[in-house]
Amino acid sequence: MKVGFVSLGCSKNLVDTEMAIGLMKKLGFEIINDPSQADMIIINTCGFIQSAKEEAIQTIFEMAEYKNSNCQYLVVMGCLVKRYKEELIKEIPEVDLFISIEEYDQIANLIMNLINPNENIEKSLNTLDYFDRIISTGSTTAFLKIAEGCSNNCTYCAIPKIRGKYESRKFEDIVNEAKQLVSQGIRELIVIAQDTTKYGVDLYGKSKLAELLSKLEKIEGLKWIRFLYAYPEGITDELIETVGNSKKICHYFDIPIQHISNTVLKRMNRKTTSEDLENVISKIRKNIPEVVIRTTVMVGFPDESEEDFNALLEFIKNSKFDKLGCFMYSKEDGTPASNLTDSLPKAVKLNRYRTIMTEQAKISLERLKEKVGKEFEVLIEDYTEDGRYLIGRTYMDIPEEDGVIYIDNTPDFEIIIGEFYQCIVDDIARINPEDNSISNYDLIGHVII
Repeated sequence: MKVGFVSLGCSKNLVDTEMAIGLMKKLGFEIINDPSQADMIIINTCGFIQSAKEEAIQTIFEMAEYKNSNCQYLVVMGCLVKRYKEELIKEIPEVDLFISIEEYDQIANLIMNLINPNENIEKSLNTLDYFDRIISTGSTTAFLKIAEGCSNNCTYCAIPKIRGKYESRKFEDIVNEAKQLVSQGIRELIVIAQDTTKYGVDLYGKSKLAELLSKLEKIEGLKWIRFLYAYPEGITDELIETVGNSKKICHYFDIPIQHISNTVLKRMNRKTTSEDLENVISKIRKNIPEVVIRTTVMVGFPDESEEDFNALLEFIKNSKFDKLGCFMYSKEDGTPASNLTDSLPKAVKLNRYRTIMTEQAKISLERLKEKVGKEFEVLIEDYTEDGRYLIGRTYMDIPEEDGVIYIDNTPDFEIIIGEFYQCIVDDIARINPEDNSISNYDLIGHVII
């Protein structure tokens, strides 16, 4: 039987999908990329915010169309199922099986019983396993999930209800998985959790992120290490020093600050103040001059005043983050913030979102101009459709989220996909060569021969 997968949502969800692919392959299924040829389609959903829920529902209906042709079974798993399983069963009868997160320890039996109700699977084959993952992010880069869940309890966030409290994986298991991935050819590991700085607190009584990164750094053959979702209150002097002194850990901090107004931060149940945020960003930049800092912010939180928003906008202008993502607040069922009056009209939220992103586009362009003429190590990952350029990333960019660098596909020597090359940045990439419009996020360069 041929099985196709669709993975939605965050990189943490993608790791679950990769484990599910590995499990199905272990059970003897053939994994394919074309849903039109699949006998079974499995969708791993996200249910974090309203837009993610809408995308998941739309994807389910799109995949259900294949049941009119080749597809016999449609299976839906993940966060959306965890939040709304009973409603989904009633509303979408096209789906043959819904699997919630707490059922992952019996996922094989659930799927096999769908096909053959009399078949039982041995216990060792009946759960998702990190060591059986089939990497879907190419031959060079893989995500390394170090924990499940979250215990920060931000008032707007449904993750604790979906994924439960923060649970770190054992130190040795993570290191062993990392070694296995590198032995398979992985050169870049991206360490992820809902909050990577909390790693180890539940198991060992203190954060072990810096120690874990140092241990990963010793793995022979590994080229780049980066970690995402580092909450500002957990960024210690030890962590900054570990990153600053390393030749493998990318000088890149992903720090979700959400806001800068102390009144908004308090209502969000965030653990930092504006002063804390300013101090940690200043300390990182002082100790690691070439550091790249990415952040995420939220606009339109209940009772966010014009003064609150202007403070956030001013902070962004002054801080000049290299990368920034912005979200509009959406009311999520079961969260403490859902009991607050969502007093801001959607038009106001949208205007604030656009104002932030317009400002960030200017900042990003300034940052890109600073890179022109400089030399960077680039991981080559793909070609453009016309073959004129190769597509790569520097330490400054995470896959999918950040920009890329287009490298001239020189005829002088072969450039190998998946290898690292020293490159010079020539210019900012053009979106449309005809009108000379430029990108706010991408660069263009050439390999140094």
